[in-house]
Amino acid sequence: MPAAVPDEIRAACLATLDRFMDALNAHDAAAMDREMHFPHVRLAGGTVTVYDAPGRNPMDLFGGLRRDDRGRRSRWGRGESGQGGARKGQVAVEYTRLRDDDSVIGTYLSLYVLTVQDGRWGILARSSFGP
Repeated sequence: MPAAVPDEIRAACLATLDRFMDALNAHDAAAMDREMHFPHVRLAGGTVTVYDAPGRNPMDLFGGLRRDDRGRRSRWGRGESGQGGARKGQVAVEYTRLRDDDSVIGTYLSLYVLTVQDGRWGILARSSFGP
């Protein structure tokens, strides 16, 4: 069983995830890129996608969510640090997608792997059961 995640590591990982969610909700791909490390791996919908560099995040996702579900934003639910150390942290999270009227589209579980590169925390990989 891993040792408890130090508070400062947990705080750094959660702050990174909060900035990522803010960028996602603002539909700001450049800000999302700033919270990721590359190559970045995403597992969702049975597909593995590797973004090899900034600027490769498919922003058509937002249009599809709006068109198909009237999706407007997401919000974090619970987040739990699974393991962590000085250079890597894993956070299991729950997030909820909301429509324009704030009704719930769905709640999904995800795992984020964050690492320190060039002195900053960033998301290296994520695996989600959501869209």
